[in-house]
Amino acid sequence: MSDLPEHFDLDEYVRAVLAEDLGEGGDVTSASTLDEDARFTAIMDTREDIVVAGMEVAAAFFRGLDPDVVIEQLVEDGERVEAGRDLMHIEGKARAMLSAERSALNTMQVLCGIATMARRFADEISHTEAQVLDTRKTIPGLRALSKYASAMGGATNHRLRMDDGLLIKDNHIAVNGGDIAETVRRAKAADHGLDVQVEVDRLDQIEPALEAGADRLLLDNMPPDVLREAIAIVKGRVPLEASGGVSLETIRAIAETGVDYISTSKITMGAPAVDIGLDYAIAD
Repeated sequence: MSDLPEHFDLDEYVRAVLAEDLGEGGDVTSASTLDEDARFTAIMDTREDIVVAGMEVAAAFFRGLDPDVVIEQLVEDGERVEAGRDLMHIEGKARAMLSAERSALNTMQVLCGIATMARRFADEISHTEAQVLDTRKTIPGLRALSKYASAMGGATNHRLRMDDGLLIKDNHIAVNGGDIAETVRRAKAADHGLDVQVEVDRLDQIEPALEAGADRLLLDNMPPDVLREAIAIVKGRVPLEASGGVSLETIRAIAETGVDYISTSKITMGAPAVDIGLDYAIAD
């Protein structure tokens, strides 16, 4: 089982999501139609080919409403599985299982969607040395889980928060009168212990950024031919990341220029939810 993010509070997440779904009155349908001691045996399966992410989270929803639920986990996070594959068997109190069902499935569908998309991007450039990075463009409140799912699919996590990486963007430079060198020098002089990465969108910005001490460059919205020019200018002095206009259709050509990293928000913001279901099964 893969470890969830260090700073992610699973119990708090489960409480918040269940509260959102149950409201103040709880699952009135299950309470009105099912005996209190009714049992529910079910199979969670996937209806399409996916990369798995979120098994521990899904199980936590069922355990949150029935601590005695019996769960058999049949796959691991990061595993590629084909349509029709059983992911989990559960057996517990019917009211609790049906009350937790939607929260568990919603989470699994989103996280597996992200992991599956990350795997597609990673596979596209597997013949190169480049690594695909996710970004901070995530659904608010879901960043930790989104980044986790991205890593399960084979992408590399970029900054999780604004305090674990320093990235000078065009707006920072603009506020400083467009002086990229001065902006980099200020960042280098600050006592933060972080490498300084700076976004450049023109070739003539590269040397001033490097001379001021930039540790890494983000080459923004440069087509492959311009990326090759940038690589020739840098000559391996710092790692290079390409960003902007990255899609499944373009990432291969970008990677083949020789950049070290390629970042895209499409992993965490453009991944469609996958089709995962939970169905009643007659116990043996």
